Amino acid sequence: MGAMNSKPGLRERKKQRTRAAISEAAITLFLEHGFTRVSVAQVAEAAEVSRRTLFAYFPTKEDLVVHRFADHETEAARVVRARPAGTTPLTALREHFLRGLRERDPITGLNDRPGILALHRMILDTPSLVARMERFKTGAERALAEALRETAATPELTARLAAAQIVAVQWALANDNAERLAYGEPADERYAGAVQDAEHAFALLENGLHRLAS
Repeated sequence: MGAMNSKPGLRERKKQRTRAAISEAAITLFLEHGFTRVSVAQVAEAAEVSRRTLFAYFPTKEDLVVHRFADHETEAARVVRARPAGTTPLTALREHFLRGLRERDPITGLNDRPGILALHRMILDTPSLVARMERFKTGAERALAEALRETAATPELTARLAAAQIVAVQWALANDNAERLAYGEPADERYAGAVQDAEHAFALLENGLHRLAS
């Protein structure tokens, strides 16, 4: 029985490795030649899979890029669900974002590694990728609203409105950081300003969403 039970786990890990390998091959080609100039067939060839297999993992070409951020779509929701007893959702999210800045998490925009900068530039310069990231943002809002309803007894409308504001603020902060770094400001020099902006943004949220914070 134990061996049978382990098979789905092994199979899922293999699928995750395949998915990651396809995405990495795609991003390498996109950064080298440009997103619009690389075909799905070329990605499949580079990843050594069939087009059919590629589309089974990634329904659209844009998904090949957004996969790099896949874990982050439900990140805010996970933070809210895992927060310690007595910690408000906003406090948990604020501390998590500040930790991300300290650790130079690319999702905060405060990472100046050349590959990360190039990836951010490519997304910002490609309308279809910008549109796909908007869908990603909507998914993040939906997941966060659900976490607020389930763990903080937040009414449905309040949860949706709060999630929309929180996700929008986090994205605005990350985009500001990424834009500054794209223009050559080093992450270490930007750090203090990024923290100050984040503190200010979460203070605004807390004042506006005092019922959620109290």
